[in-house]
Amino acid sequence: MSVHLSFHGGVGTVSGSCHLLQTGGLNILVDCGLFQGGTDIEKKNHEPFGFDPASVDYLLLTHGHLDHCGRIPVLVKRGFQGKIICTAGTFDIAKIILMDSAKIQEEDFEHWKRIKQRRGQAHEEPLYTTAEVLDALRYFNTFVRYREEIKLNNRISVTFRDSGHIFGSSFIEISVKGLGTLVFSGDLGNRDKPIIKDPTITDKADVLIVEGTYGNRCHKSIAASVEELKQAILDTFRRGGNVLIPSFAVERAQDLLFFLREFHDQGDLPPCRAFLDSPMAIRITDVMRRHPYLFDKETEQIFATKGDPFDFPGLEFTRTSEDSRQINFLKNQSIIIAGSGMCTGGRIKHHLKHNIWRKESSIIFVGYQASGTLGRAIVDRKRKVRIFGETYRVRAHVSTIGGFSSHADKDILIDWLSHNKNLNHVFLVHGEDDGLTALKKEIRSRKKAKHIHIPRLHQKFSL
Repeated sequence: MSVHLSFHGGVGTVSGSCHLLQTGGLNILVDCGLFQGGTDIEKKNHEPFGFDPASVDYLLLTHGHLDHCGRIPVLVKRGFQGKIICTAGTFDIAKIILMDSAKIQEEDFEHWKRIKQRRGQAHEEPLYTTAEVLDALRYFNTFVRYREEIKLNNRISVTFRDSGHIFGSSFIEISVKGLGTLVFSGDLGNRDKPIIKDPTITDKADVLIVEGTYGNRCHKSIAASVEELKQAILDTFRRGGNVLIPSFAVERAQDLLFFLREFHDQGDLPPCRAFLDSPMAIRITDVMRRHPYLFDKETEQIFATKGDPFDFPGLEFTRTSEDSRQINFLKNQSIIIAGSGMCTGGRIKHHLKHNIWRKESSIIFVGYQASGTLGRAIVDRKRKVRIFGETYRVRAHVSTIGGFSSHADKDILIDWLSHNKNLNHVFLVHGEDDGLTALKKEIRSRKKAKHIHIPRLHQKFSL
């Protein structure tokens, strides 16, 4: 029996994850994510998948981030009629993420359609609509628990295990009778973070497909990062400015609320106003409250003794656009957490417009900034950036705190894969070229696998 593995996203970049396994009479897709990070990369979302969607029997979804689930409606539009398998937590998050993605696309289409019509230009239709997301959600029909073995046929079984990345996230073991086990890491989590558990270990892999987002660097410790966040906030308040934190709606926003609550409880947070200015992050926070079995022991204890770990005096959840606009009248003593995490859209761009030119304010980045994004331009210390077609001088203080990352760093990745003693093939995905090349060199120097590959888009391997 043959095993074929091909890569149709998440290679040479940190988005668009999509890997196809063909074996045992089945076509199994692992993730189907959206390409993000600039016009050239995002054009790939409209291109053919590199395989026939109608031929896919199962889609195994590691987690609900857009770069792992965002092309599922396109997959369905182009013929997919199989089954989608994931954890219940992943489904709840993916549903919110996909509906929000469709809404943004529809609003952008209506906005630019009128402008381009006046210019006599054509405008591309949305990649998918809200109605098409609802259609795609019908194919989510199998929800698994961690460590539960699911048989796809008499030769192939799959097991989802906690990857510690975001709520409900998994790495996936696919066991093929007589041939061994392939493990897809999805996005592997950092360690010692609040709220969710650390990633579990796998020691069964013969073939490992592993992410390498931070394959060439190590994070600061969580404790050091929390202290740096606190000092950045206090310094900004002393200058008389606002703190802007571009944040991903899933996991990062909740981490920030957790730490801000700690600052308040410890008496380290001066009187101020704090805003979670992201309807999606608010909905995700509500989802997390509905799955307490996924919390780590510390967060469970807080729920049992102190109440909600995501709430503290002075915190406001701004659900409406009008409430968001009112924040821009505040000139100091405010902490504004808003999406999108890479400043490519969302409410954070409006807050940047009102604060990026103010030397007393701060912009604190707590997540990865992909090449080509507005966030990356600010992190790279560009003197001027364009927001909503206008040019702004970057005068605000800019901080990057890497320890909050929800991704494993180099040392965690090496340790995680080292538990597998019979690795034949390792495929490095979900990373930029320099990070993956450094990780490959590190794995080779430690002799952790016989064959190490950095696949190209649509490249196919026969194992």
